[in-house]
This record gives sequence, structure tokens and C-alpha cells, in this order.
Amino acid sequence: MDVPRRIIVSLWLFLLAIPAIAADRPVLVCFGDSITAGYGVQTGQAYSDDLQEKLDSHGYHYKVINQGTSGATTKDAVASLPSILHLHPEIVIVEFGGNDGLRGLPTDQTHKNLDTVLSTLADAHIKVLLAGITLPPDYGPDYIHAFEQVFRDLAAKYHPAFVPMIYKDLMHIPNTIQNDGIHPTAKGADILADTLFAALKPLLHK
Repeated sequence: MDVPRRIIVSLWLFLLAIPAIAADRPVLVCFGDSITAGYGVQTGQAYSDDLQEKLDSHGYHYKVINQGTSGATTKDAVASLPSILHLHPEIVIVEFGGNDGLRGLPTDQTHKNLDTVLSTLADAHIKVLLAGITLPPDYGPDYIHAFEQVFRDLAAKYHPAFVPMIYKDLMHIPNTIQNDGIHPTAKGADILADTLFAALKPLLHK
């Protein structure tokens, strides 16, 4: 039986509208280093993937884009800012600093770079969740304290949503960190997504 032309036209118009509907979803960018990139886990198991599922299941219609780069420092974050702004995000999760700390870089350099990132996003009227992290104890209490203070100082200055320690909810749960002692497993990434989702809620809308 022939399908009436008006039905075909209506279906065609509907299919054309699908990309536009998707494009209308506000963008949430996960901007960070290997923790964000999903180092050591399979495709689809980074925390950004779990976060997308949690947003969808709670009725938040955001498009999560993973802009994580393994090995990236805060200096790399500054250099990548134009590509982030090009995505026109409504929200950006900023997860940088770990590689600065592991390399023993001066904390004032980390502070300066992250300040540039946060001020640039603020000037673009982009909402931010700042995710902090700490370092292994062998880096010494003085350096660790100065490193952690970078995140606290910037949170006080810019008032983003703030998670002082991104691993706070998985540190004592077995099988959440890979054998390298640094990166989350798939299970750990899912817990990270829970942690970040809770912190993101004040920034979200339906």
C-alpha cells in the first residue's frame, strides 16, 4: 500500500529536526587531564560517560562532552581554552593540577594558570565546577598543603561549585583505583560521577 505523501513529508521533517533538537541541549564540558580522559579504562567508562547517564536518568537534558587529555598540565589547560569556548558550554568541570603536582611544579605557577582558566570562563559567563585533588604523602606536608591551598584560594575568589578532593568518596572503597595508584577504575569513575553530579546540582536546570 502506498504511503500518503503528507505522511512521508511529515516523517522527513521530523527526522530533519532531530539534529536541531540535540543541538539545543546545553553543553557540559568535562575539561581535564587523564582522570577526565578515562586513562586505563575502556571506551565508555570514563566518569563523563557515567555523568551523562546520571543526568539523563534524572531528567537533565545536557550533552556531556569529554575534553580530557592525558598528561595535561594547567599550562596545557590555558592553551586549550579557545577550543573549550568554541563549544559554547553552559557548564565546565575544571579538573587540572594533578600533573603539576606530580611533577613538583611551583604551586604559584599552578595557581596562575588555573586563575586564567577560571577568569576566562567567568568572563564568558560559563558556570564552573572546580575539582581539586591532593598528592601522595611522599611529596611532603609543606608542598601538599601549598598545592591543596591553590584550589581553596581559587574557590574563594571565583565561587564556583567546588569539590576540594575529587576522590573523596572512593578513597576507602576497594577496586576503585587502578594499579598505578592514580587513576580510577570503571567502578571508581562511576563514583566520581556521583560525586560530581551532587556538586553540579545547583548549576543544573531542567
